Amino acid sequence: MTNKELLYIEDALGHENIMKSCCTKVAGQLNDSTLASYMTELEQKHNDLFNSFLNLL
Repeated sequence: MTNKELLYIEDALGHENIMKSCCTKVAGQLNDSTLASYMTELEQKHNDLFNSFLNLL
């Protein structure tokens, strides 16, 4: 794997980690249970994407 590819994966891991954190934070602040549930689903999706990128290493 080239240095440029490693930098891309590192960047993608950072973005997915930020998105996962944001989804967790927002889900905890929402009063609407439907929206909170959706944010929890998005959190899981970003967690799965994070793990997929991590498995590339």
